[in-house]
Amino acid sequence: MRSALPLSARSFNRLLSSAVNVVQAGGGGGSGCSSLLPRRWASSLPQLDSVDRSDEESGGEMIDWDNLGFGLIPTDYMYVMRCSVEDGAFTRGELSRYGNIELSPSSGVLNYGQGLFEGMKAYRRVGRAGYTLFRPEENARRMQHGADRMCMPAPSVDQFVDAVKHTVLANARWVPPQGKGALYIRPLLIGSGPILGLAPAPEYTFLVYAAPVGNYFKEGLAPINLVVEDGVHRAMPGGTGGVKTITNYAPVIKAQMDAKSKGFTDVLYLDAIHKRYLEEVSSCNVFIVKGRVIATPATRGTILPGITRKSIIELATDRGYKVEERPVTVDDLIDADEVFCTGTAVVVAPVATVTVEGQRYSFRTGPDTVSQELYTTLTSIQMGLAEDSKGWTVAVD
Repeated sequence: MRSALPLSARSFNRLLSSAVNVVQAGGGGGSGCSSLLPRRWASSLPQLDSVDRSDEESGGEMIDWDNLGFGLIPTDYMYVMRCSVEDGAFTRGELSRYGNIELSPSSGVLNYGQGLFEGMKAYRRVGRAGYTLFRPEENARRMQHGADRMCMPAPSVDQFVDAVKHTVLANARWVPPQGKGALYIRPLLIGSGPILGLAPAPEYTFLVYAAPVGNYFKEGLAPINLVVEDGVHRAMPGGTGGVKTITNYAPVIKAQMDAKSKGFTDVLYLDAIHKRYLEEVSSCNVFIVKGRVIATPATRGTILPGITRKSIIELATDRGYKVEERPVTVDDLIDADEVFCTGTAVVVAPVATVTVEGQRYSFRTGPDTVSQELYTTLTSIQMGLAEDSKGWTVAVD
């Protein structure tokens, strides 16, 4: 694998410098991402720091896989691809050493938050070599949808999936052993070109990096405790709540930190208009269970259409549950038998309690619950422990 890696950091920078010289000399064709913008986009090309990886043959085995949390553990390589004014579309990307990048102070992402991200996981296969991705095409399509909303070009589905595969293989030694976690993959799409007035950036960077992770919540697989927040809202109609833009996340940090300081795991947000309909948790979707009926808030522009959410809806339907995507009120929540959250990072997280206006309500948790049944079904497919009759998994060899 290592002999196939195309460029060192130094060689990569030389290639970028050559590309900049060509563009500045008038090279390149096509109308570009925004033909009305200045051509000084090239000054913002991220420059990769030289990263010392002299320990590349060791390191992954030094991790305590049994106590792996959800945090950044730097790996070896990242994948970088760009779209310039002159290109008009994303060109062939390259692997580079994982390291810092340099951006213009006036880049679109730094000044106007023009950026999107995705989250995915890769698992080791059971009993054979290779790795498994879960529905990466869905992540690619969601990024394309978000890019349209944020006036950004996006990689094609094939480009996206190919970049993710390269990133996994280049960081193969960091994929946790079976059952010990996963390699979390973070694709980023940012407006890296310089722009001062409010307008689309003249150049974009698509970057993929990865880190080995364990459970998202500090409780691990133990039930979590939520608090309903009606004074802070994650999204509003007409906004960007339905796309995975970076600007959706920083505004909820304060509410989340306040909740954690009071002993809660996370915040459950309500709609901004009526303040009585459930939306989602800070970084995951929410479901309630009443008998054989499972309900989840409908995604109508204010709620992120989660890929795990979509998968759980299909799996639950297959198992005979009636699944409703509809407005879910606080009263519906209080009356529920079970509550659980879904997301790439959390997978399926059972909720033990939800506190509403100071009143704590408890819900069923444990081995004989719907959430546990769906968690087992989903993770068995993701990890290759059960047959994937739906064609959701993608092999990485």
